[in-house]
Amino acid sequence: MIPVKTVNDLIKKHALLEKELSSGEIDKNSFAEKSKEYADLNEIIKIAKFYISFEEDKKEIQTILEDKNSDPDMIKMAETELNNLEIENEKNEKKLKLFLLPKDEADKKNAIIEIRAGTGGLEASLFASDLFKMYEKVINKKKWSLELISISRSEAGGLKEVIASIKGNNIYSTLKYESGVHRVQRVPDTETQGRVHTSAATVAVLPEAEEVDLKINESDLRIDVFRAGGPGGQSVNTTDSAVRITHIPTGISVSQQDEKSQHKNKAKGMKILRARLYELERSRIESERSKDRKNKIGSGDRSERIRTYNFPQGRVTDHRINLTLHKLDEFLEGEVFDEIIEALTLRAQEESLNILN
Repeated sequence: MIPVKTVNDLIKKHALLEKELSSGEIDKNSFAEKSKEYADLNEIIKIAKFYISFEEDKKEIQTILEDKNSDPDMIKMAETELNNLEIENEKNEKKLKLFLLPKDEADKKNAIIEIRAGTGGLEASLFASDLFKMYEKVINKKKWSLELISISRSEAGGLKEVIASIKGNNIYSTLKYESGVHRVQRVPDTETQGRVHTSAATVAVLPEAEEVDLKINESDLRIDVFRAGGPGGQSVNTTDSAVRITHIPTGISVSQQDEKSQHKNKAKGMKILRARLYELERSRIESERSKDRKNKIGSGDRSERIRTYNFPQGRVTDHRINLTLHKLDEFLEGEVFDEIIEALTLRAQEESLNILN
């Protein structure tokens, strides 16, 4: 049961915000913040009011059921109404619990995605390229925008590594479940005997941190500059435009050389570093919160094998929720991507509710 006071507080807060927003006496910054809070409450306020009225509605129906003068038809109707009311109340209670769960402040942030070829040599780099193309299709369908930060190609035309920034609405909440090891099973083009090979790529999705989210002291940074290198180690730049930024307290290091300008490379490098440090702190806090949890959907553990893409059988399997879709081609085209994401989100919510209970 959710305390009645907790739900009443939501209703009072909604009414207060409505009064403040219509007063015309709020400054611009507060207006934006309060408007967002009001919009969030709007999603749940009707359910909150139904939840509060449940006990009174239930008493009225029970009065009919307990009245010895009630005719059989009236009693039957009351029993049906009570049953429906209790079912509806259970649904409302679950929705309210989900709403009252602590919000992940990163969910509405933009994200930085990092894809790297893992075990499997050239085939792994081709798979990393396939994953990147899949995410590009998802991004296009959702009308998000993608900006390449750095890219390193393999000899086979695949990707050794790619880092990109994704901007739009609720990016991180959608893509955060992609972090981990993605495994592929297929027959490589170079395989003459038709044997299925297994290779892998790692994906890391980080919430993009703004300067207000994380303060980085300049004294904690070591910045080295060097000449950008091309394939085979050849110099492709006559100036020291490449930048390596090391965060001394954590040892996290970021190198950036895609731009010809040292200033631009430093800016891109700082964007990646800020995201990694922000995620490191988030992971530390989450680890403390989840010491008693047995399952952690979307924990972001990059060493965890999360999904297998089996080409011979045309299936994709998410191992965290034991969900298999025999729609591999559609999944790689971004067509049924949301099916797995929605299932992962639902499971994560259920686990959070179990902890709350």
